Amino acid sequence: MQSFLEFERPVAELEQRIAELRQSAAGDSVDIDSEVARLEAKSDELLQRTYATLTPWQKTQVARHPARPHFRNYVEHAFDEFLPLGGDRAYGDDQAILGGLARLGDRRVVLIGHEKGHDTASRIKHNFGMGKPEGYRKAIRLMELAGRFGLPVVTLVDTSGAFPGIEAEERGQAEAIARATEACLALPVPMVAVIVGEGGSGGAVALASAERVLMMEHAVYSVISPEGCASILWRTADKAADAAEAMQVSAQQLAQLGVIDRIVPEPLGGAHRDPGKTAETLALAIGEELDGLAKLASKDLLRMREERFLTLAG
Repeated sequence: MQSFLEFERPVAELEQRIAELRQSAAGDSVDIDSEVARLEAKSDELLQRTYATLTPWQKTQVARHPARPHFRNYVEHAFDEFLPLGGDRAYGDDQAILGGLARLGDRRVVLIGHEKGHDTASRIKHNFGMGKPEGYRKAIRLMELAGRFGLPVVTLVDTSGAFPGIEAEERGQAEAIARATEACLALPVPMVAVIVGEGGSGGAVALASAERVLMMEHAVYSVISPEGCASILWRTADKAADAAEAMQVSAQQLAQLGVIDRIVPEPLGGAHRDPGKTAETLALAIGEELDGLAKLASKDLLRMREERFLTLAG
């Protein structure tokens, strides 16, 4: 069953009318095709108008949609022969950050990304995509593996931020994030990062310090969540929409600022409406970026990453 966001209510009402019309005509000889076609066309037009004018806060809601595709969905639809590799060889295996060897078309890659989960059990298992130190240390291990074997690195970023719990701090969360960022910057092979949902704070930057950074059309990328920003500035999370606008979190705004390089289009109504098509489009975009980077020497890749990172830090 399709889950609708608050601003999609008019579309939801139309689709409900279509469903009721079909149900009432089930088993009857009444011809409802023309009326259904009219309502579907009206629904598509309304959906297109709605998504053409989304505010940054509405885009944040789309990026958090419960049915939005995550790491495992992209592995299933965009990559082949995925071989997961687990553990940081120091503490344990973090399920919020997954990675391993994969094939993208005819190219071998090292694939790393956040996994949020889709239901209560899987979200708890994957800690809602909030990585712990052992997750970032696993990512470092995989990046070092990629460097040794000359494999490009692809990262799929989707996290509200690194896990802020006491146990994460005890195991060196800040140090692990810093070293993961350092590992990105030191890679001698091409790296493409994609913000596929939320890109939050240092937990996202640690996997997104690449020479080419892409964003899905309705993804968001920011130093803090809009609610967190609003709570600091106005002492209330109720002003999250204002914070999202001021922070310029959308892909379109960030492309204009030069923070990202490319926007990957999503199906009408968001990636959750057609995960398969979304993954196919993303795979093509990543392949094109890797084709361009394959022509560059390691020193040029390192320089590109350093310049991007210093620009963001400045």
